[in-house]
Amino acid sequence: MEGILVIDKPAGFTSHDVVGRVRRILHERRVGHTGTLDPFATGVLILLVGRATRLAQFLSGAEKEYLAVIRFGYSTDTGDLTGKPSTEISERASSPLTWSDREIEAAVQGLRGEIDQIPPMYSAKKLDGQKLYELARRGETVERKSVRVDVREFEALKNAGRFLKDNADGTVDLAVRVVCSAGTYVRTLAEALGQRLDIGAHLSELRRTRAGDFSIASAVTLEQLKERVDEDDLATILVPPDAALRSMPFVDLTERDVQRVRQGIAIPLSQHSDGAATRGENVRMRDEAGKLVAVACYDAASRSLQPRVVLPPEQ
Repeated sequence: MEGILVIDKPAGFTSHDVVGRVRRILHERRVGHTGTLDPFATGVLILLVGRATRLAQFLSGAEKEYLAVIRFGYSTDTGDLTGKPSTEISERASSPLTWSDREIEAAVQGLRGEIDQIPPMYSAKKLDGQKLYELARRGETVERKSVRVDVREFEALKNAGRFLKDNADGTVDLAVRVVCSAGTYVRTLAEALGQRLDIGAHLSELRRTRAGDFSIASAVTLEQLKERVDEDDLATILVPPDAALRSMPFVDLTERDVQRVRQGIAIPLSQHSDGAATRGENVRMRDEAGKLVAVACYDAASRSLQPRVVLPPEQ
């Protein structure tokens, strides 16, 4: 059993919770994920199963897409709805806001492109081997270095012709769509938008709709996964390792070269390709049946492919 599962993570589960549930459903210990989702968030969580767990490094840096709801009126210590309010609901938010569409769009536009973010204290990012949220739960706050991220798309979404939705408690919601590089914190983006509009803000909803080439349309719930396993129909949703890396160039190997690659020996590219790879580029190496054997790095000086990650032979 090997491949990639696209799970629609439910709210209230940590990413590790989902991994544990899938291990029990599949009766397979070798299961890992390629990027965490906050417990309150839902949507696409990519899991690697069996030998495919070795491919995590090639999938974890993929672009992400989200649908989110930013709530204006107060901020929280976590940046989302699970935290404690850190500012009072402002008078400006206690009645319908008077921001024009142009003001909202200008504030959103100012956060597109490459920006610097300081990782929130309530995050899984590590400092000296310790996760920040572990420090935060002890009441500690430490200095964090800013990280450059790329917010490729950030747009406010209208509902019934309006950007803003008034809530009974005096807060106001704005639905947004975000496409960003790996490592971007949408919670921090929500707080930054509030600062641009001079009001406290936090994230009240977050749903990941895409991670790299995998979209929510191809995701299954944990219940659906269990049904497929019970029906002996797992193959219909388990993406083969080679297909999971389909955006990566590939070469097909002879049976002899498969054995050499499994010993970590470099393969001359000229034997298999017309030089389509570029220096430092990762390349899939497949056997005669089209199954992934390894991921190699192209060395332009020697025009060869040096295996980086080799999948062991199937048992």
